[in-house]
Amino acid sequence: MSKTELNPEHRLIPFETSELPAGPWLVFAPHADDETYGMAGSLLKASEAGIATHLVVMTDGALGGSAADLVDTRQQEVQAAAKLLGITSLDSWQEPDRGLVYSEASVSKIAQKINSLGAASVFFPGPLELHPDHRVTALLVWAAIQQLSKESLSVNAYSYEIGVQNPVNVLIDITEQRPRKEQAMTIYASQNDENNYEELVLSLDKGRTFTLPANVSHAEGFYRYSEEQLATSLRAVTHEIIELYF
Repeated sequence: MSKTELNPEHRLIPFETSELPAGPWLVFAPHADDETYGMAGSLLKASEAGIATHLVVMTDGALGGSAADLVDTRQQEVQAAAKLLGITSLDSWQEPDRGLVYSEASVSKIAQKINSLGAASVFFPGPLELHPDHRVTALLVWAAIQQLSKESLSVNAYSYEIGVQNPVNVLIDITEQRPRKEQAMTIYASQNDENNYEELVLSLDKGRTFTLPANVSHAEGFYRYSEEQLATSLRAVTHEIIELYF
């Protein structure tokens, strides 16, 4: 392809919204709040549609603020948020904040969780997220899905955006759910005191409507990975996606 024959926009971003992924859902959040900032609107929409949604919070969140009782506070916040979002089950694995590392033990634990819930769609942070815990979570879940595939167990794999734009090929319309997403975000007072996350997240959701009809006020972006992509590394797939721009 010559430099004057670059891919058109529709190869890079959807121009229409998508239906909800198949359930049950299992969401892996690096910290308590990432599930809400990243995909609260879609979780609300799934709950309304009768889809069971499950949440695993990977770390204790101990470094996300200065309060002496921060770990307990964040645990209380995620429990309240999960209730508002209609989440079916919540697990907190309490790995050290900013200390989440790749290990075969964690990969196996994730694979077992996916299998035990019979999850049809599994969600993890996008590969271009900035926080290292976000990227490690993505690598762990990716490896777990590959482990399950060797046992002839397949799932739909989706990455979601938390703090920055990532590759997306699925956009979920959350126009109707936006007010309740805002309500859910306010629950995380311990985090909102650290930065204006609520405004930043809504700006990200607003920006994802750039190629959508005017009646879609906010959308959440996801990337659904194909079976062929899941057979290789997340690093290779990310490079493959970026190459589409050139």
